[in-house]
Amino acid sequence: MRRLSSGTTNRTLKRLGALSLTVVPVLAALPVATAQAASTITLPPISIGAGMRTSFTSTNSNAPDAADSNDFALDSVRLYMTGNVMENVKLTFNTEYTGDHDNKVQVMDAFGRFEYSPTMNVWVGRFLPPSDRANLYGPYYANNWAVYSDGVQDGYPMVAVGRDDGIAYWGDFDKLKVSAGAFDSSSTLGKTDVIGAARVQYDFWEAEPGYFLNGTYYGEKDILAIGAAGQTTSNHTAYSGDVLMEKKLGGGSMVGLESEYTFYNGLGGYDGRYGKSKGYYVLADYLFGQKIGIGQFQILGKYANAKFEDGSDATTTPPTPLSDYKQDTGEVDLSYIIKAFNARASLFYKRTNYDQGIPDVSQVGVGLQLQM
Repeated sequence: MRRLSSGTTNRTLKRLGALSLTVVPVLAALPVATAQAASTITLPPISIGAGMRTSFTSTNSNAPDAADSNDFALDSVRLYMTGNVMENVKLTFNTEYTGDHDNKVQVMDAFGRFEYSPTMNVWVGRFLPPSDRANLYGPYYANNWAVYSDGVQDGYPMVAVGRDDGIAYWGDFDKLKVSAGAFDSSSTLGKTDVIGAARVQYDFWEAEPGYFLNGTYYGEKDILAIGAAGQTTSNHTAYSGDVLMEKKLGGGSMVGLESEYTFYNGLGGYDGRYGKSKGYYVLADYLFGQKIGIGQFQILGKYANAKFEDGSDATTTPPTPLSDYKQDTGEVDLSYIIKAFNARASLFYKRTNYDQGIPDVSQVGVGLQLQM
C-alpha cells in the first residue's frame, strides 16, 4: 500500500518512498493535587523518512564554441515527516533540497489532511494540486530518469516542486478517482485570480488507491488507467490527458506503456516567454523477470514532441514577437531495480533537438536513487 489516504501513517510514508520510523506513544502519569489522581500525556505517532537522487552527467551541445561539460550533482534530497493530530486528522511536512545550482532547502509540502473515508478526504496547505499523472508521481516515482525535461509533462503552474497553496477534495470510488480544488495564483502567477483545478481517472484493471500515483509498479499490478486534468483562471486554461498501461508477463517480467498530451494556454508551460505550448510523449518499458544479483534490469525508451507558440520578448518596448519553435526529446534508459523506488540505478542517454537554429543538446549519464 503506497498512498496518502485514510489509512495508517505507515501507509502514508510508504507512498512517499520512506521506510517508516514510528515513535511509539509514551504514557506518562503526572502527579496532581491528590495522590489518587493522575493525568496521561500521549505523544501522537510520527513517521520520518528521507530520499536522495544523485548523478554524473556528460553534456554536449552543437552550439558554436560550446565545450563539453562533465558534472557530478546532488540532484535532490528530501526529508519526509507525517503524523496524527487526532483521529482522521493528520499533518504532513516535507522538504526538498533544490540541487547544486542554488544549494537551498525549501518547504515542499506542508498540509493538513482531514481523511474520513476513501471517498471523503480534504487537504489544506501546500501540496500537489490535481494535475497530470507525471506531477502526481514526481521524480522519485517516475519511470524514466531524465524526467521533466521534455517540454510536455508537469508544466502546470507551481510555487515549489510542482506544489501550490490551496485546498482540495479527493475521493476513491472503487476504480474511479476524482479530485478538485482551489489554489493561489499570486505566488505562482503574480495575479489575484484563484486557480481552479480538477482531475478524474478511471482504472480499468487493478485500482490505484490514494491521491498520489506511480509512473510504474514494477510488475506489482496490471494497470490500465486513463486520466484527464485541467486548471483554469478567469481567462487562462491548461489541460492534459494521460494513459498508463502495465501488464505482468509471468516470471516477474512486465511490459508497460505511458503517454500524455498537454495544452498550456496562458497557464503554465515550460517557456515563460510563450503564451501557448502543446505536446505529447510516448514511453515504453520492459522489466526482465530474472534477477541478476540483487536486482532486475529494465530497458526504457521515450519520445516527446512539444511546440511553443505566441511568444514575445518582454525586455523590449514594445515587446518583440518571437518565432514559434519545436522541441523533440528522446531518451533511452537501462536501469537496475534493486528495491523498487527505494533503491535503483540508471544509465541514461537523452538528446534534445530544436528548430529555429536553437542548439541541440545531448546527455549521457548515470543516476542513483535511494530512499528509506
